[in-house]
Amino acid sequence: MAKRNIIKIDEAKCNGCGECVTACAEGAIAIIGGKARLVSEIYCDGLGACLGTCPQDAIRIEEREAAEFDEVATEKHLAQMKKPAAAPAEPMPCGCPGSLAMSFQAKPAAQPAAMADAPSQLSQWPVQLALVSPTAPYLANADLLLAADCVPFAMGDFHGRFLAGRKLVVGCPKLDDVEPYVEKLAAIIKTNALKSLTVVHMQVPCCSGLTRLAKRAVEKAGTHIAFEDVTISLQGEVLNSQTIS
Repeated sequence: MAKRNIIKIDEAKCNGCGECVTACAEGAIAIIGGKARLVSEIYCDGLGACLGTCPQDAIRIEEREAAEFDEVATEKHLAQMKKPAAAPAEPMPCGCPGSLAMSFQAKPAAQPAAMADAPSQLSQWPVQLALVSPTAPYLANADLLLAADCVPFAMGDFHGRFLAGRKLVVGCPKLDDVEPYVEKLAAIIKTNALKSLTVVHMQVPCCSGLTRLAKRAVEKAGTHIAFEDVTISLQGEVLNSQTIS
């Protein structure tokens, strides 16, 4: 084996968010036992496309003796990955925390009459960030709420607690293409004199990508707007709220 560039993953830093897995076009990384791991040296081309996506700075490129990158084997590996996987006999105890199946006791629901009397606080359309125009009139001087897709489903009081009085844009930092979101949010911030920006996301590691998205958009817009960053538990409770400037 000759010396070449290849990735090294610091498992102590890795939180299993899976951002590097989706960033690796060769399928060289997988979440195993809750941590990102190199599947095989022959699948890693050493170019480091995964480096900038890791929120924990757990990946770096090192030069060491390693098996050569095998393009043919990688293509076969990618083709195999695309095949539907057979259902496991038992639930897998590993993987991305955001995809880990779990169940918990729901809180008692409000009386049907009270639920019917609660009006929606949504005051504009559309709400998907990809569809919202930066020049939409309702965004001028608005209090903007950027929410992860799952938040409204987890929070029973989402409308009253966060949506009331705000304009809404939603997206998923794990499943959606983030780069267009950064561009769109930056355009919204730059075009409109926003009164405030609030970011609300779930507690799972991959969802914190919404915070990084907002930071990049603010920087790209060239403004100094601070925003409130709120973390929601899987049961809809506010775990943390901080101002990011």
